[in-house]
Amino acid sequence: MNQVTRIAEDAAHDAGHTRRWSRTALFALPLLAMAGVGVRLAHHGPEAAAPPPSVVQVSTPLEREVDQWDDYVGRFAASKAVEVRPRVSGAITAVHFRDGQMVKQGDLLFTVDPRPYGAALAEAQAGVATAESALALARSDYERASRLKGDDAVSAGEIDALGAKVRTATAALSAARARARTRALDVEFTQVRAPISGRISDRRVDAGNLVVGGEGAAATLLTTINALDPIYFSFDASEALYLKARRAQAAGADQVQIRLQGETGYDWKGKLDFTDNGVDPRSGTIRARATIANPKLVLTPGLFGNMRLASGGTARALLVPDTAIQADQADKAVLVVDKDGTVALRKVVLGPVVDGLRIIASGLAPGDRVVIGGNIAAAPGSKVQPQPGTIVAKPDPVTPPSAPVAADATFASR
Repeated sequence: MNQVTRIAEDAAHDAGHTRRWSRTALFALPLLAMAGVGVRLAHHGPEAAAPPPSVVQVSTPLEREVDQWDDYVGRFAASKAVEVRPRVSGAITAVHFRDGQMVKQGDLLFTVDPRPYGAALAEAQAGVATAESALALARSDYERASRLKGDDAVSAGEIDALGAKVRTATAALSAARARARTRALDVEFTQVRAPISGRISDRRVDAGNLVVGGEGAAATLLTTINALDPIYFSFDASEALYLKARRAQAAGADQVQIRLQGETGYDWKGKLDFTDNGVDPRSGTIRARATIANPKLVLTPGLFGNMRLASGGTARALLVPDTAIQADQADKAVLVVDKDGTVALRKVVLGPVVDGLRIIASGLAPGDRVVIGGNIAAAPGSKVQPQPGTIVAKPDPVTPPSAPVAADATFASR
């Protein structure tokens, strides 16, 4: 009986627990639903505020009156270049210079062993003495015979023979003296001296080596010397630019300005002094040359440079800073800002740098607002907040005169 009562009580207890869990679940479900709505409301709340427009500095292009120039690309060359080769053969006994130093005309560079040539000179001088003695004897015989001619003691034929001996001895003496002068020159040529002033290259032969003398390329190359002051700038010009340059020269415009690689200004000044005597029919170009003073020897043969030559006339040009120029694949472009603050990409054609600013040959209008500072990498089509800026020219420093075909005409400042 007691066991039956316990079973009934346990069953009643389980049923009450089930009813309590059901009531709890019924109250919990609305709470979970409300929490889910809250999560969704938090997730789909108001979006974050958009960032403010980028601030950029804008300015209209600087408009200036400039002179017209033609641009060329060329290479510097020595005004004089000499290959130093020995005139006589033998062993090099001394080298009298440092590689790369400046030398003056007549400076001693190499010494070839002079002993064999000294001995040959002594032999030639002895031959001169022998010829002089033979001539003196021949003259004495001829004079003696001439005195006896009136007494019919000597025939006319003998006198003629003695006269011939005098003439032969005279010729032999002249030949001996010529051989002696040749041997003396050989002794002098054992001292190899600088034929011009300039910068010498390194020695190609050290002391102790045998060298071959002579004329032309058969002789051993000892070193080379380049004259650097003044120095030449050689370039090729198209037929059209050559004709334009000739007309400019007729008006007295023969001054050139040259800029080296990595330089911003045309600091090197010179004068056009040579054009070739014909146009190359294969390339349609003509070779020309300018002379540039180089007192500090900064310029050296082989350097490339950009040269501009006045082509006459002036024109209005638009200038912007180089920092405003952007590369658009193979093209160049600048950013401009419209009236409503929208950025646009404008492709342009560049000219040379003048007073620190880049000439825009085409692609810009005088009233365009160009991005020159601030966020210069603003994306085209985006909105920006423009602020006024100023484009300032920096005059090129003035320096006193100390390969490919030329491009079209460009401009430079007056």
